[in-house]
Amino acid sequence: MEENQEKNTQIKVAIVTGSSRGIGAEIVKTLSSNNYIVILNYNKSKELAEKISKEFKNVYPFKADVSNYVEVKNLIDFAITKFGKIDLLVNNAGIDLVKTITDTTPQDFDNVLKTNLYSAFYTSKEVSKYMINQKSGHIINISSIWGITGASCEMAYSVSKAGLDAMTKSLAKELGLSNIRVNSIAPGIIDTEMNSFLTENEKNELYEEIPLKKMGTTNDIASCVLFLENNPYITGQIIQVNGGWNM
Repeated sequence: MEENQEKNTQIKVAIVTGSSRGIGAEIVKTLSSNNYIVILNYNKSKELAEKISKEFKNVYPFKADVSNYVEVKNLIDFAITKFGKIDLLVNNAGIDLVKTITDTTPQDFDNVLKTNLYSAFYTSKEVSKYMINQKSGHIINISSIWGITGASCEMAYSVSKAGLDAMTKSLAKELGLSNIRVNSIAPGIIDTEMNSFLTENEKNELYEEIPLKKMGTTNDIASCVLFLENNPYITGQIIQVNGGWNM
C-alpha cells in the first residue's frame, strides 16, 4: 500500500499549522531543507500551500480549519495513516485583533481564542496520545511578546498568547514523563504581512525601543525551531526572539 511505502522511521515527521505564509511557511521550508517530512496545514491559501509543496521536497499540504476539533482530528489522522508517526508539532496558526476592549465583541474574543489557543489544545491533545505511545515527541507553540507583556488594544490576542505560554509549561511537566518536550517561541516584531500596516515612521519609533534597532525575520523564528529541535534537554521554556525588546 502507498501508506506503508510512505512510512520511514528514520525521517522525522512534522506538522506545522497555519503555514502557507509568513512565519509558518518559513518553518516549513526550513524543516524540509533539513530532511523532515512536513505536513503543511492551511485553511484558505491553497495556491500558496501548493506552491511551497512543489518547491520543497517532502511537503504535503492539508486543508483544515484548526479551530474546528473535527478538522484537527482529520489532520492528525492523515499524518498517522500516511507516515505512522508525528515527531514534531508546531502550533503556528493565529490571527490578530486590534480593538479596544469596549469595541471587542464576544464573537471577536471567541474567534481569536479559538484560532490561537483552542487550536493548539486540539492539536496537542490529538498528537499527545501518539507521542506518549512512541515515548518521544516535541510540541512548539508560536506565542508572542504580547503574551508576556500584554499589548494595549490587543487584549484578546495577548490573552490567547499568554494562554499558549501557560499551556507550554503545564504540558512540559505533564508529558515530560513520556519523553515529550514542549516549548514556546515568543517573537517580537517580525517582518510579515501581519505587520505590513506599519508606516516607516511607526517602524522607526519601534526601533528606538529595540536594542538591535530592527525587525526580526521569519528565518529568525524558523531557525529557533530548529535550535529547539536539536537541543533535547530544553523543555518548558518560553524563548523570546525579539531583538532585546523585552528582557
